[in-house]
Amino acid sequence: MRAGLVLAALAAYHNSFRVPFLYDDVPTIVENASIRHLWPLGPVLVPPPDVTSTGRPLVNFSLALNYALGGTAVGGYHALNLVIHLLAGLTLFGVVRRTLLLPALRERFGADAPPLALAVAAIWTLHPLQVEAVTYVVQRAESLMGLFYLLTLYCFVRGQKFSEAGNRKSEGGDNLASAGRPTASGFWFPASVCCCLLGMATKEVTVSAPLIVFLYDRTFIAGSFREAWRQRRRLYLGLAATWLPLAVLVASAGGDRNGAFSYNIGLSWIAYWLTQFEAVARYLCLSLWPHPLVFEYGFFWVRSWLDVAPYAPVVVALAVFSLAGLWRRSPASFLGAVFFAILAPTSLLPGTSQMIVEHRMYLPLAAVVAFAVPAGYALMGRRSLPIFLILAVALGVATWRRNDDFRSELAIWSDTVEKQPDCVLAHNSLGSALVDAHRIPEGIVQFQKAIQLKPDYPEAHYNLALVLAGAGRIGEAIEHYERSLASRPNHADTHNNLGNALLQAGRISEAAAQYQEAIRLRPDYASAHYNLGLVLAQLGRLDDAVAQYEEALRLEPGNADIEDDLGLALVREGETAAGIAAYGRALQINPNLAKAHNNLANAYVGSGRLPEAIAQYQEALRIDPDFAEAHNNLGGALAQAGRLPEAVAQFAESVRLDPNNPRARFNLGTALADSGRPAEAIGQFQAALRLDPGFTAARESLSRLQAGPGK
Repeated sequence: MRAGLVLAALAAYHNSFRVPFLYDDVPTIVENASIRHLWPLGPVLVPPPDVTSTGRPLVNFSLALNYALGGTAVGGYHALNLVIHLLAGLTLFGVVRRTLLLPALRERFGADAPPLALAVAAIWTLHPLQVEAVTYVVQRAESLMGLFYLLTLYCFVRGQKFSEAGNRKSEGGDNLASAGRPTASGFWFPASVCCCLLGMATKEVTVSAPLIVFLYDRTFIAGSFREAWRQRRRLYLGLAATWLPLAVLVASAGGDRNGAFSYNIGLSWIAYWLTQFEAVARYLCLSLWPHPLVFEYGFFWVRSWLDVAPYAPVVVALAVFSLAGLWRRSPASFLGAVFFAILAPTSLLPGTSQMIVEHRMYLPLAAVVAFAVPAGYALMGRRSLPIFLILAVALGVATWRRNDDFRSELAIWSDTVEKQPDCVLAHNSLGSALVDAHRIPEGIVQFQKAIQLKPDYPEAHYNLALVLAGAGRIGEAIEHYERSLASRPNHADTHNNLGNALLQAGRISEAAAQYQEAIRLRPDYASAHYNLGLVLAQLGRLDDAVAQYEEALRLEPGNADIEDDLGLALVREGETAAGIAAYGRALQINPNLAKAHNNLANAYVGSGRLPEAIAQYQEALRIDPDFAEAHNNLGGALAQAGRLPEAVAQFAESVRLDPNNPRARFNLGTALADSGRPAEAIGQFQAALRLDPGFTAARESLSRLQAGPGK
């Protein structure tokens, strides 16, 4: 049975192993420095803010384990996600099978408990509603939480069963404990507490696990809360104690998961709660008929009671049924309580970006399936078993097909926009995917559509500005950066990139102010320090520029470009030896950095080291034969060395590559004149003056040649 479940899951998810990192995977995995090393353990257990693993140390540790084994190769992450899902499915099988064999249910379901439990586990494991929690890597937080939640309950069921056996033996004079060996419950109850603790370290939704175990005990075993507490109070005290580390973890993430939900959302909490009627109703519908599945539903508000009318009766009726049945210790009502208890944290705490999220149904779906399968069996008897098998196979095929929607960023966001055309996040993300696929005009359309739907949407303004700046539309880019900052003034990246755009527009002082603001918001922002250094160097504030370059290198050691620009600033300050050393470090990091070879050669020329300079210019041109400036500089060095024919050739090549450079034309004219080719020299001086009428040296040289010898 279990082997068949494993093989079926492998078949359904085999096409998920090539799914790339998507959306939140990038900051949580690709850009997450805390997972780069497994030791020391401290940084691994304290993820950075604003990622999915924030306040969830066990999730971050699992990602670090993946990184240690395979870096950012995506297949390993998917493999572990599927292993977690399979273990959760097998645990669910164990919980259901043992529950159906309890005295309260044995007479009705006990004869077929194993196949019924397998049906529940198979339908749950293969259901396409689970794809987002399994295939979307960072939602390992959901599936890993589900595994520990189920293990908490499974260990309780196992411990209680063995505890009863131990008690019976004690009454018969054969107490295992008295014989010097611990009863099995001596392992299973502490294991239940440990699993609950691990769940708390995985995701906050585990908060309800101690209550659900207590309710399970009262419903299926003890018969009352009082009796459950009397018999197993130490267990419940241990489970309740896991709330303390959970509270610490929640506090470490700012108490609101760094803004993922908010106590002050600008509207009453009731307004958010009203949206959850649609959310819960949609979850139930997707459990029964999983189509259409949507990756991102977006942010919406209930505008009137009419918006709630189609959904509220269903949700309220289910809630009333669950509450009413609990008094009668109804198993169905217990499942209803599980469903609502697991959804409660995300349904009651107002989210700031998401109202409906399919991965939240990962564990609540187990309650739905655990109700539906025994209900079907009660109606049809054993004839229902082949129907469950056919249903599981059909769901597995649907899961395989849903996994194909995740094959790329472009595929999943195109699918989302098609199904949820009013979702601004989907349009913005599709725009980014199109830009990454070099379909820039289509990407711009998607950013504009997102802005049309939500004019103050900062992410779309920011992404549109990036694309416009890359296309040279600097004025429009600046406008969208500023509109993004109007809604998101503390976003350091936007300040930094606005600085880049202002610098391209020649507004140097304003660019410096933006870089300084980016650094104020994020003092460890290496790129902003580097960019500020570039601006300060342009403004002639070389000491300040050097300080910024050095800070950027402290934050991002081993950056050849920063070392190269540090060398430039030092040479301009007159510290040639220090500048040459900086160029040397740049070339040690990146021997193929042509501009560093060129700058090092310039420093050698200034130090009178012509042979070394010529060698460095030649190396720069070996790396980049179209480097016009290096051709021009090499020509100058060759001319100084008296190698005029070679100098003429280098100046001519520089002019060919950059015909609008007046300095290169002047140098070529001078070399031609010195080579006894005045007519050609005159042409170059005239061209230099056309490009730069104020070029005094070219005008004087032209006048001397036109005046003739001796004039």
